[in-house]
Amino acid sequence: LTDRWSEDSHMTPVAELTHSLSVAGQIQPEDVQALADSGYQVIICNRPDNEEPNQPSMDAIAAACELAGIQFVRYPVDAMSFPGDDLDAMDEAMNGDEKVLAYCRSGARSTNLWVATLAGDDRFAAAERAQQFGFPLTFVMQLGFS
Repeated sequence: LTDRWSEDSHMTPVAELTHSLSVAGQIQPEDVQALADSGYQVIICNRPDNEEPNQPSMDAIAAACELAGIQFVRYPVDAMSFPGDDLDAMDEAMNGDEKVLAYCRSGARSTNLWVATLAGDDRFAAAERAQQFGFPLTFVMQLGFS
């Protein structure tokens, strides 16, 4: 894998962490069809509603996913609730064979969740990959992961 940021002129940049998992900052409902056209099969929201004014709701993104034929997964976390109550479900969603886009405000929270789903050498490799994109691993570090 190369260090690859995929940028569409009107959509938030997408960081390709693995062959099947990418992360991004906040997406818009109108981005979903282009993501489907790019081969994404699952979109994971790791951002709680109402973090910022004018942020699209999970319901709006979910409706766009339904129209585009993409599975939508709600798994919002913040600093207080990280890593959430079902990290095994995130492991299954993020580390499967389907092409997945996980999003939050900046992509960092989703990246931290991905690192948290892994163990041992895989976790160290994921942490290095995250750092190649400049994502801070502050959430994972709070859990005592390294």
